Amino acid sequence: MLFNLPDREIKPRRSGVTMVMDKGTGTRQAHDLAETAGHLIDFLKLGFGTSYVGNITTVKEKVRIYQENDIKVYVGGTFLEACIVRGQLDEYLSFIDGLGCDSVEVSDGCIKLPHEEKCGIIQRLAKEFTVVSEVGAKADNVHLEPVEWITAMQSELDAGSSFVIGEARESGTVGIYEKNGCADDALIREIVSHISPEKVIWEAPLKSQQVWFIKLLGPGVNLGNIAPAEAVALETLRLGLRGDTFFESLPGHLQKYKL
Repeated sequence: MLFNLPDREIKPRRSGVTMVMDKGTGTRQAHDLAETAGHLIDFLKLGFGTSYVGNITTVKEKVRIYQENDIKVYVGGTFLEACIVRGQLDEYLSFIDGLGCDSVEVSDGCIKLPHEEKCGIIQRLAKEFTVVSEVGAKADNVHLEPVEWITAMQSELDAGSSFVIGEARESGTVGIYEKNGCADDALIREIVSHISPEKVIWEAPLKSQQVWFIKLLGPGVNLGNIAPAEAVALETLRLGLRGDTFFESLPGHLQKYKL
C-alpha cells in the first residue's frame, strides 16, 4: 500500500536476515511468536544451553512450531562448546538430531579452540546442516585485531558456513561493540570492506545497535540476537516506519518533510 518502502526479500532470504534468540519460552509463546512474526524471522536460536535444561518435550514442540513457519532452528553455540571440551561432539549431534534441528551454530566464544579444528567441525557439519559460525569472544578482555576477524570469517565461510556471526552476546557489550554498547565503527567498516555484508549476521540486541546498523548498511542488513518481542518492531525500523529510521530510505524529494 505504501510507496517508497525499501525492497524486502521474502524467505528464504539472502540478505535482511533476522535471527531471534529464544531463551526458554514456552510453546504458547512460540505459537504467538510464529503467528505474529514468523514471516519476518529467518533463524531461531535456542540460546546457550536452554535447549538442554528445558523440558525436552517442550523444546521439540517449539522446534516443530518454528520450522512449520519456515524458520531455521539451531541450538546456541555455547552448548556445542560445552560438548567439544568434553569430547562429546557425537553426543551433541545425537541431541540436536533428536530435537529435529536443521541448522547448527559453531562458535568458540568461551573456549580456546584451534581455528583449523573449528573449520574442520564446520566442514563436517555443513554436509548435513545449515551452518552459522560465530567469530569473537564472550570475554571482554579478549581483543581481536580487524585482520583476525576478517581472516576467521573468510576461513569459516570457505569451510561451509552459510553466514558468519559477529559476536556481541545478549548484552551487546563485547566483540563488535565497546563496553558501553556502542558499535566499534572502525572494526565493522573494515570487516565489510573485505567480507560481503550479505554473509555476516551482526548481533544487535539493543534498539540503538539495530538503528546504527540499518543506517550504516541499509534495511537489508542481517541482524541477530533479537528478542522475540522485538521482531516486529525491528521490521518497522528496517522499513522506515519508526522515527529512528523514518527518512533513511525516502527519496530526495520527500526529505523536505524532515524536521
